[in-house]
Amino acid sequence: MPLRHDIRRGALLMLGATALFTVMSAIIKGVSPEIHFIETMFFRSAFALPVMVVIAARGRDWGLLRTKRFPQHIVRAFTGTMAQGCSFYALTVLPLAEQTALTYTTPLFVTLLSIPFLGEKVGIHRWSAVLVGFGGILVIALGEGAFQSGAMPDRTMAIGMVVAVIQGVWSAMTTLLVRSLSATESSATIVLWQSLLMTAFSLVALPFVWTTPSLWQFCLLVLVGLIGGVAQVMLTEAYASAQVSALGPYSYTSILWSVAIGWIVFSDAPGWSTVAGAALIVVSGLYILHRELVRSRQRRSS
Repeated sequence: MPLRHDIRRGALLMLGATALFTVMSAIIKGVSPEIHFIETMFFRSAFALPVMVVIAARGRDWGLLRTKRFPQHIVRAFTGTMAQGCSFYALTVLPLAEQTALTYTTPLFVTLLSIPFLGEKVGIHRWSAVLVGFGGILVIALGEGAFQSGAMPDRTMAIGMVVAVIQGVWSAMTTLLVRSLSATESSATIVLWQSLLMTAFSLVALPFVWTTPSLWQFCLLVLVGLIGGVAQVMLTEAYASAQVSALGPYSYTSILWSVAIGWIVFSDAPGWSTVAGAALIVVSGLYILHRELVRSRQRRSS
């Protein structure tokens, strides 16, 4: 495993992972008019498995499935499935840049949920950052007119934004569960069980939403899984190479990718409210990372 001080390697892997995840989101959005988002979820999880099998084969580590914490893996996969479902649904009704910006709410909810789940004390600095982040959500929502009374498209956008924010709650739960699991489980084991169980969860609902894809759509859906699997591995390796606080700024580059792809592919130019709201959410997330680093240093010094 690479040393945890190779910031250059971690940054490059993080940049690559965020770019791939954004491309994956663009493909999901592209097929969403014909393919139900739950069907896309199945392909995303199922075709990420070959990537994990290749990694296990290269490392000759066939004991990756061994675990003494199977119930926790089930809970983690459930919260991950809910987060992914919210994210994929939001992609069907929101512009790519707005959906990406709203996924940045995860650090805000991690801070809030760490109080009841981890018993952490949140000081005025992090509370202020959380409030600024939620202010960014309001700027995006109200600036785009999602909650103005009137036509159905406004209500559809409002639902999409609410679902995108709920995705942040489920992702925060997943993050806290991964923190707990990582104390005894390798990252490869966590990701492999995630792919297996999320595939099983989406398979249960698949018969109710199945639409037989064309050959081109099938290739795109397989590509979603393969890209997602590679990006997940790159993300895991990035966090194995450098500290989260050092990589935080690079993870937010996905907003640049989403704006560019959304503009070029979907002709969705972001409005001022999306740019301003995303800036507030990003700043709040970075400040939360900064405060976590400060608190970590204080704990070590004491």
